[in-house]
Amino acid sequence: MILVTGGTGLVGSHLLFELAKNKQQVRAIYRSEEKLEAVKKVFSYFTEDAETLFHRISWVQTDLLNIPELTSVFEGVTHVYHCAALISFDPSDYHILRKTNIEGTANIVNLSIDNEVEKLCYVSSVATIGHKKDGSLLDEESYWNPEADNSVYSITKYGAEMEVWRGTQEGLDAVIVNPGLILGAGFWNTGSGQLFKRVAGTLPYYTTGTAGYVDVKDVVVAMLQLMESNIKNERFILIAENLSFKDFVTMASKQLKVKIPTKPVKPWMLQIAWRLDWLKSFLTKKPRSLTKQNAASALSATNYNNEKVVKALDYTFIPIEESIASISEQYLKEL
Repeated sequence: MILVTGGTGLVGSHLLFELAKNKQQVRAIYRSEEKLEAVKKVFSYFTEDAETLFHRISWVQTDLLNIPELTSVFEGVTHVYHCAALISFDPSDYHILRKTNIEGTANIVNLSIDNEVEKLCYVSSVATIGHKKDGSLLDEESYWNPEADNSVYSITKYGAEMEVWRGTQEGLDAVIVNPGLILGAGFWNTGSGQLFKRVAGTLPYYTTGTAGYVDVKDVVVAMLQLMESNIKNERFILIAENLSFKDFVTMASKQLKVKIPTKPVKPWMLQIAWRLDWLKSFLTKKPRSLTKQNAASALSATNYNNEKVVKALDYTFIPIEESIASISEQYLKEL
């Protein structure tokens, strides 16, 4: 039996489709009924028989912090894909991020050890990859500096990785994947889906930073191949290409048939913007939409090396321009 956490998210839903399509025995946990519809929508992108595939999955409603319920969920489980996480860069969410990302992962690791799970795959992020002062490509060995001005999200994802490594010291076989910005259709109000939505609404400005991008299909295939391999207790950066945000929005704007932004955001504009966002959040008690760390990231040139996974799996990534085209087509179709 395969257990998937975070099955109602972008990576989890695409992973579940592949597992169900291949007639694997799958159990998935979820928190709310309405999120299940998003999974069905993703399934419908690839098959006309979405309902049948969806019902091949054994769905259990619980969360990562409910240990008694999780204990029963693990009965008969041999492999775990831990995709669940809370994504927020708002400092006020730090404690709930710790609960979900660190304590939740610790629970999954502990139960995997207790139930003698054969292998675990944890979906982390490049947010836990350290930066190099010389500006060279970042890799799996890049030092993560805990004293740096890290976002609350990266701090808790790094803490979650430490729980996985702790598990490997206690006998659990595991692999960690560190995807960059994951591109995929179906979730237009979060993550990269929200980015496509904003581009479609015509962005007047572009930021000058660079980042690593990867198609959700590549993330899923790499996870499956790593779990089926003899590789264990390693982590892998999953990046198809490093692109400037200008190049990304230019490609997306063309595919979405909107005006290409021509004005770069100046550093002082972001400095003012994140401070105004803080003030707005303080006065209205609404979540932050732009933090100090987000602003810095939008201007930084961050480039990653995918050589390790390419060599380990003899893997070829989907070109990002191709990903942008297919996702944009799906967005316009759903409009």
